[in-house]
Amino acid sequence: MTVQCNTMKKVFTRPKSLRDVRTHYCPGCGHGVIHRLICEAIDELGIREKVIGIAPVGCAVIAYDYWDFDTTEAAHGRPPAVATGIKRMMPDRIVFTYQGDGDLAAIGTAEIIHAANRGENISVFFVNNGTYGMTGGQMAPTTLLNQKTTTTPHGRDAKTAGYPLKISEMLAILPGTAYLERVSTHSPKEILKARAAIKKSFVKQIENKGFSMVEILSACPTYWKMSPQEAVRHMEKAVASYYPLGILTEK
Repeated sequence: MTVQCNTMKKVFTRPKSLRDVRTHYCPGCGHGVIHRLICEAIDELGIREKVIGIAPVGCAVIAYDYWDFDTTEAAHGRPPAVATGIKRMMPDRIVFTYQGDGDLAAIGTAEIIHAANRGENISVFFVNNGTYGMTGGQMAPTTLLNQKTTTTPHGRDAKTAGYPLKISEMLAILPGTAYLERVSTHSPKEILKARAAIKKSFVKQIENKGFSMVEILSACPTYWKMSPQEAVRHMEKAVASYYPLGILTEK
């Protein structure tokens, strides 16, 4: 008997811009997914040789170990300043920052506001997981009310800690902001939307539209004290409820 084997076409592979290395991220963490989405967008646009990424201080501090394109490091909260300098000196390059809620929305609040207000022609990918993952799970500016962290063991109280900071809404009203969208990684459908938003941010920069940012809701099961499955459900029901998804501004 003759057995015929049909060669199946491979439809899902590792992006060329993503190194084949072992990850250090916790199970269920969204950083690995987001790293891949950025690389897919870069490959699809054919801009790998022109891209310069800026890694943050935070869980993604060694993002350059995963990305196979030019990447530099910046002091905590200062990626927008570094991106501004690089883009102004080399305007033909595609420059992006990758920042968490501590790096961007706490120590880097002034940097991101002024970069947006100046309309710097850079792309910013803002990962919001509502906690300080690298330093022990402390409260972040984006931590939800009543959320327990190592510094709010009884839950975040608005009277003492204020309200969760909606940084995207703040930046969306600035005249220099050309494009701002909030997306999530809690389902395959939303991940595809996140991929499209990341690609659009790069396109806006290529077209010299000005400052663009994509806020990406991400899970941190370790410090949320949840399983990965519980974390994605929490993202959909609680996190996305306070931080609604969609385009906030586009020019």
